[in-house]
Amino acid sequence: MVDALGIAVIGFGWMGRVHTQAYSRVRHHFPQLSLRPELVTVAEEVPGRAEDAAERYGFATATRDWREAAADPRVHAVSITAPNFLHREIGVAMAEAGKHVWVEKPVGLSGEDARAVANAVAKAGVRSAVGFNYRCAPAVEAARDLIAAGELGAVTHVRVRLFSDYAAHPDGALTWRYERARGGSGVLGDLASHGADLARFLVGDIASLAADTAVFVPERARPTGATAGHALASGGEPGPVENEDYVNCLLRFASGARGVLEACRVSVGEQNNYGFEVHGTRGAVFWDFRRMNELRVSRGTAYQDQPVSTVYVGPGDGEFAAFQPGAANAMGYDDLKVIEAYRFLRSVAEGEPYGATLADAVRAAAALDAMVESAERRGWVDLPTT
Repeated sequence: MVDALGIAVIGFGWMGRVHTQAYSRVRHHFPQLSLRPELVTVAEEVPGRAEDAAERYGFATATRDWREAAADPRVHAVSITAPNFLHREIGVAMAEAGKHVWVEKPVGLSGEDARAVANAVAKAGVRSAVGFNYRCAPAVEAARDLIAAGELGAVTHVRVRLFSDYAAHPDGALTWRYERARGGSGVLGDLASHGADLARFLVGDIASLAADTAVFVPERARPTGATAGHALASGGEPGPVENEDYVNCLLRFASGARGVLEACRVSVGEQNNYGFEVHGTRGAVFWDFRRMNELRVSRGTAYQDQPVSTVYVGPGDGEFAAFQPGAANAMGYDDLKVIEAYRFLRSVAEGEPYGATLADAVRAAAALDAMVESAERRGWVDLPTT
């Protein structure tokens, strides 16, 4: 017997759609899942957007007020895909209402916000998931397994990059993403949060860091109407960009390894150039999101002139077998969100954490807070150990 689990999606921009589609697909790929997600409510304040989503995807109810979902006994679990400044209020309210919470990173505007949601979830005894989707790629999980098995020797240094051009156009609209009060720390929360999570997922806890940040497009036009994604705007009243376009960060890991994390949202010529390089005393592993299903691996005993091989992930790596029957059959971005949905729903069904949780969000947020502090005072900052 498969039990229905009532779902609400709060915020229906691009990410709200991705979450909704993941719920719709999850039991196609994971038929063993003992819960069947049932789309109950979609909440979106932009007029007409919730109604359109309900008609298109089959939500039973559409509303402009997310509080209606919190009070609805039909809703058991919630996806929070609203702007960053709403994460804390909605997340705490949903946990206090007894709803399981899947929230997009960075979970608010600061480490304090992330901790508030994490504490509310722990107090309520509900399950949580956080949208660190890149760690769900089978190749990333395979790389982590290589590192943990000692195939590369002791990790010496790691480089994580996240370069994008989504904000490169000078006519990009001055949306909430560029405001400190609503978007938080700019590219730190948007892209570097993924980088901090990947670094920790692969190599272990970050002990300290030193960061430098910059704003390269200091002014943008305010949009004259509702926006979605990274819309262009012209003719609107100009306003200042209040948060970072770029961050470069040196990392020291608790293991003694060193690292570099670099992220930029205004990189002309770069479309989702995300990836990492992990070097050890006997080998190295490389991953590029644009070739998501491949790893480049060097291992052996040669040390000098040691070759690098391309390895295609396949069944046996992460959740690959739920999507494709053999290596070199490609998976895509939306598949990573299906994996997130599966692990979230499995956590609810079994009462045990699977995948990234709010504890991981708190650790990533602590790294982002440290980056802000480091850039302000131009020095190294230690991260909390718990």
